[in-house]
Amino acid sequence: MGGWRMVGIVGATAGLLFGVLPGTAGAAEPGESCEPSPSTPLRQFRASWVASVVNIDWPSRTGLTAAQQQAELLGWFDDAVRQNHNAVILQVRPTADAFWPSTVEPWSRYLTGTQGGDPGYDPLAFAVAEAHKRNLELHAWFNPYRLSMNTDLTALVPEHPARQHPDWVVPYGGKLYYNPGIPAARKLVEDAIMDAVSRYDIDGVHFDDYFYPYPVAGQVFDDAATYAQYGAGFPTVAEWRRNNINLLIQELQQRIKAAKPWVKFGISPFAVWRNKGTDPLGSDTTAGVQTYDDLSADTRRWVREEWIDYIVPQVYWAGGFAPADYNKIVPWWAEQVRGTDVHLYVGHATYKVGTSTQSPDWSDPAELSDQLGFNSTIPEVKGDIYFSAKDVRADRLGATTLLNTTWYSRPALVPASPSLDNRAPLPVQDLRARKASDGVQLQWRATSADTTSYAIYRRDLTGGDWCPDNDARNLLATMRSTGGLQTYVDTTAERGHHYVYFVSALDRSWNESLRLPAVS
Repeated sequence: MGGWRMVGIVGATAGLLFGVLPGTAGAAEPGESCEPSPSTPLRQFRASWVASVVNIDWPSRTGLTAAQQQAELLGWFDDAVRQNHNAVILQVRPTADAFWPSTVEPWSRYLTGTQGGDPGYDPLAFAVAEAHKRNLELHAWFNPYRLSMNTDLTALVPEHPARQHPDWVVPYGGKLYYNPGIPAARKLVEDAIMDAVSRYDIDGVHFDDYFYPYPVAGQVFDDAATYAQYGAGFPTVAEWRRNNINLLIQELQQRIKAAKPWVKFGISPFAVWRNKGTDPLGSDTTAGVQTYDDLSADTRRWVREEWIDYIVPQVYWAGGFAPADYNKIVPWWAEQVRGTDVHLYVGHATYKVGTSTQSPDWSDPAELSDQLGFNSTIPEVKGDIYFSAKDVRADRLGATTLLNTTWYSRPALVPASPSLDNRAPLPVQDLRARKASDGVQLQWRATSADTTSYAIYRRDLTGGDWCPDNDARNLLATMRSTGGLQTYVDTTAERGHHYVYFVSALDRSWNESLRLPAVS
């Protein structure tokens, strides 16, 4: 019983085993339902935002040692693993600065407390390596135009590009911003982001909701002179501003794909593009902010033109909240992505749970879980992201625990991106299983050079489970490929049970190979 066992194509057993591979029929016992369960989807994007600006999540404060910063970050990654998340959205450029030794901008003050202060290691390199060890995607989150959380330009280090080009800077609402209407400023923003894309093995470039700043009563974003200089052909400032942001999105998408076609570009905007009362194409909302009009962000167009790979509207309201009803906004976004290659994930307001007076629904521990239940009825919704990591960890009202036990009881694969790559890697080779003192040990060999990770499935033959793996009920884990001989130990295997395992290869775009079986 302790030896290696490999399934060959002999006898009735092999016929049954290979009969449950994807694309084959006749796997279920008579009367057994093999419908995929909405609570255990096989593919679903799951992540939290880990915010660095003003030390919201990480580092928890400035001045921590390199070892302390690293330990904190590993804590966030381990939280993700425990919750069966498969990605982390990490903020690495909060205020025209860097969480890596950038060739364009200075070290972020949120690391050491001093802008330009070297933290003694490369946080982005560390983050990518440690996320990938855990088979988490690492999406690097950049704020494009925000320069400073105050208006003191002289507080920036002398070599900062904004100090070298003060004419690019606009003070507004108590902060400093690059002027999006200046082409050279836009190029610098793109260059800063591409510095990270070109030098690090990140899985995604991520923006949140900040483009032109949110309106501040009684203040004017002073770009009249810039409009006079660069606005030819645009009859209004509003149209010119939207074009400036459109150019940023288009150009950055082109530059990312030219450098690394597999890197995803995603944006998480404020969830209301326009209210229906403003535009019949808009959502059935009466929100006070509309991204098209107030932030110069034509988010709907970015989806329809497929300038981005995924969109994460920040649907930070409860179901039934009249001005902006979760249950009306999500279907509107589903309609926008339908027929495109753009994935729809939903941004959730974990920070409101147990703290918000906006709606009594945020005093209900089930609000977030109910939102995922609603999402499960809309095929276009392919995942969820939570703001922010510290609020997810706080588990106020037990809301995180309820959500995780209801919807994240199993791991999930990241949704595939066939528009980036639709060729599955070759299957693994020489898959074997043997009983060991600590469970069942699987070993196999990598076949494809483009294999990034593996999915491991298990069925309990004792229980007679012959349904095809069209959801994640039997998905044990995913693991990162290290090349060559791979080993996985199933420590949850029970004595006296007979299992069949399946292992598949996955590439950077999460295309999956055929699943090969082995019996224990």
